[in-house]
This record gives sequence, structure tokens and C-alpha cells, in this order.
Amino acid sequence: MSSRTAVVTGGASGIGEAISRRLAADGAMVAILDIDGSAAEALASSIELSGGKAIGLTADVTDRAAIDAGLNEARTRLGRPTILVNSAGLSIDGPFLEITAETWNRSLAINLTGTFDSCQAVLPDMIEEGWGRIVNISSSSIHSGAPGLAGYVAAKSGVVGLTKVLALEFAKFGITVNTVPPGFIDTPMLRNTVEKGFIDLDQQTARTPVGRIGQPEDVAAVCAFLTSEEAGYVTGQSIGVNGGRNT
Repeated sequence: MSSRTAVVTGGASGIGEAISRRLAADGAMVAILDIDGSAAEALASSIELSGGKAIGLTADVTDRAAIDAGLNEARTRLGRPTILVNSAGLSIDGPFLEITAETWNRSLAINLTGTFDSCQAVLPDMIEEGWGRIVNISSSSIHSGAPGLAGYVAAKSGVVGLTKVLALEFAKFGITVNTVPPGFIDTPMLRNTVEKGFIDLDQQTARTPVGRIGQPEDVAAVCAFLTSEEAGYVTGQSIGVNGGRNT
């Protein structure tokens, strides 16, 4: 990946952080886009100290202009991006009958429209290069549903549909598009859900066939393969990382 520029949205924490670190370790030059610009810059500095190449950029995925600005800076400083991992996401919870239009629209904007905008903004670069890899992080909740998470589950389900369409439209350009729906991964977002009482950690661990909670690095390892040269014949797929919870 030494000649590849990768963009990771939501890349400064949780699963996104692990992906940013793994792609950099594999030799990619990584642009970390995150709403928390300070965290993105700190992570980029950490990666550079470890011998990798990375930059941290502030970008809110609900703001298309911010996405475009971030990508322009990435092009200037690192080169044309040919790898995109859409990891930005937020679980907005609440009983269905109490969901306001504002809450619903915000969930879609963060978890679905942000993915759409990021893909649309970077695909011209990939077409020009004749090579590209997109991985969209969805959620295992698309299989099972999750009470109190209507907006999140609906948006992440939309990500899967979008992935399939893009895979078909852009395969002829040497571009693959896949989705990874993680399940029960130890992230700040999961811990927040546990604290609110939506998930019992011990109970869910017991229900996981491999007998442990997943780590962000488990997801990053799959993303590393899907963004590699070797994954050129894998597109339009949902590759679950869930310890056997959904097969």
C-alpha cells in the first residue's frame, strides 16, 4: 500500500482509530477525517512516531462542504485517495414514538448520508486511477434489529443497500465496494449503550459463540484485506465481524 492514499472517516476513535492505525501499518498514507479534529491530529502524530504516514483533519460528515475541503487537503498533502473507509457513525437512541423529525434526520445524516457524500466525493479520484477500494462500516443490528435504535438501524441498513449499488456501478473501473457490519465490538459507543441500559455486557458476551467481546482490531483486520490488491474479486459483499453471533 506504499503508494496508496487512504481516507478514514470517523477515524480518530473506536473502530475508526484501529482502521487508521492498521492501514498506516500496512504502508498506506492515511488521512484521518473526524469531527474531533484535535483527536485526529493526535492520532496522526502517534502514527507518524511509529513510522507511518498520516494527517489529521477536521470534518463533520453531515457537512458536504467539510468533506470536500478535507479531501482537497488530503489530495494536496498525500495524493489522490484510492482507499475510503466510512467509519463515522453515531448511535442515537430512544423509544420509537418519541423520535422527533430532527433526531431521525440527524441519525440518517450521520450514518447514511455522510457515507453517500464521502463515496460520491472520492469516487472520481478512483475512476481516474482505475483502482479503488471502499469499505462502509454498517452494523450487525441490520440483521437482528435493536429496540430503541430505529434511526440507527434504518440508516445502517441503507448503507448495505448503497454498498451493493455502488459495487455494481463501479466494478468496471477497478473499484470494489463492500460493507463490514461489526457486532459486539468494544468501542466507546458500545460502552455508552451499556451504560444507558440497552445492553447487558455479561449477557451478550455469554451469547457470543467465540466467548469474548470483539476488539476494534478485529474489524480493522478485515478492512485491511478488503482494501488490499488481493481483494479485487470481492465486491458488493457484507463481511460480518461478530464472533459468530450472526452467521
